[in-house]
Amino acid sequence: MSLTIALAQTNFWVGDIAANIKHLVAAALCARDEYHADLVVFPELCIIGYPAEDLLLRADFIAAANNAIYQLADAVDGIAMVVGFPEKADGQLYNSAVVLQQGVMLAKYRKQALPNYGVFDEQRYFAAGDSPCVFEYNGTFIGLTICEDVWRAGIIEATREAGAEILLTLNASPYQSGKSQLREAVICQQVKAAGLALVYVNQVGGQDELVFDGASFVADAQGKIIYRAVEFAEDMGLVHFVGGQPIAAACSPLYADVASEYRALTLGIKDYVVKNGFHGALLGLSGGIDSALVLALAVDALGADKVEAVLMPSRYTQAMSNEDAVLEAQALGVKYHIIPIEPAVAAFTEMLADVFAGSGKDTTEENIQARCRGIVLMAISNKQGKLLLTTGNKSEMSVGYATLYGDMAGGFAPIKDVPKLLVYQLAKYRNSLAPVIPERVIIRAPSAELAADQKDEDSLPPYEVLDPILERYVECDQTAEAIIAAGFRPEDVARAISLVDRNEYKRRQSPPGIKITSRAFGRDRRYPITSGYRGF
Repeated sequence: MSLTIALAQTNFWVGDIAANIKHLVAAALCARDEYHADLVVFPELCIIGYPAEDLLLRADFIAAANNAIYQLADAVDGIAMVVGFPEKADGQLYNSAVVLQQGVMLAKYRKQALPNYGVFDEQRYFAAGDSPCVFEYNGTFIGLTICEDVWRAGIIEATREAGAEILLTLNASPYQSGKSQLREAVICQQVKAAGLALVYVNQVGGQDELVFDGASFVADAQGKIIYRAVEFAEDMGLVHFVGGQPIAAACSPLYADVASEYRALTLGIKDYVVKNGFHGALLGLSGGIDSALVLALAVDALGADKVEAVLMPSRYTQAMSNEDAVLEAQALGVKYHIIPIEPAVAAFTEMLADVFAGSGKDTTEENIQARCRGIVLMAISNKQGKLLLTTGNKSEMSVGYATLYGDMAGGFAPIKDVPKLLVYQLAKYRNSLAPVIPERVIIRAPSAELAADQKDEDSLPPYEVLDPILERYVECDQTAEAIIAAGFRPEDVARAISLVDRNEYKRRQSPPGIKITSRAFGRDRRYPITSGYRGF
């Protein structure tokens, strides 16, 4: 028997059920009329978007989602649809998939493996299903699974033993560097062991801190990828099955690490700005590497006409910084303003003179400069309805090398999960596409320029040393002893770890940012602010 399956790799809006239904209907009609598919498969929980978080605790939201299934069933005929939704039944909530055709539910499956690690909290909301689901369609027996199910041993085998000839899996698998390759390797190994062809449909798009990369694929029973959708974009794929085996189709290539990270960041910025209704994006442009990268990302995400930059020099800003910032804005074609902060700094210094009398200068005066910039940027953001992007990287967020209500002021932190060394790699990658960041910005020593002749290495280990220590401590939970044993100097390890432990209060107040590493600050790594624990 033959069967033509469409993979609808789509971008949904969490919480907007009406918009998602409209999107589902349009995609199903496209699969039917333009691709002539027999069946179309959509991502996990596509009725409501993923992750819906505590919206799932609202009875009105769940009722609307369940009612929407009947609306969707009646809206499209001539093609079967496999969609994900939160099913309310017998006082429990399930992460479910349903097969709809001609207004009828042909089958329903409840996700059995509920992930509860990293960014996932599914056990907070859902009860687990306990049985496989196999349905017959056009003479072919098809099994259903949802995301984590195909990562766990036994579920694919149980579905095959229930009679499945083809396996469909609905997914909302978020991006991190190297995840696409790992995903395919693990799942293809499972598929090969079961001897069962698999259709893997993944969500695409940005949702707060998460980015979903798509890269949907089809594997044959030998575990070979015979079709792959594009990464980081909506896509409609089509695969023909004969006798339960897929016929090879086009495979879009996977991006290499730095290229994929760049695309994940641009997609995350775009969807955060667009889905939250901002008119564009705004950022402070210092002439340093971090703000240069964020400007390029924002322009590539939104277009130059939607991005604005503000240069805010102080007495400590070097001439080359102003020159390079102007060159960056001009190369990317964005509107920019130059607003010196010295009058504001002088005003605050005078206001505080009596209170500060008898005290020497320290980081307080440096922070006043950063906070003056924050006020300027937030004022422009409020006036123009543009989202203020902060420019701090993961290395800075780890050690608290940022000013609360200053350079941390803003609505979204695109490179919050990007270590400093990766910032340089991403900048070089962007320049390989078209030179927009001056070479001097990439090679000069990094500095906050809040004091005379200031450099990051005055108070931090070199980033070539710092970043690997932070990766081991923050992402891998290694002890100080283990990090020192790996060859790092005890004083560098002590300095880095003590800064990480002391600055949770700052990170908790920072804007959300895009996750690209194995463990990002925020929903991925949750530490108490008030804590007696010290890693060194």
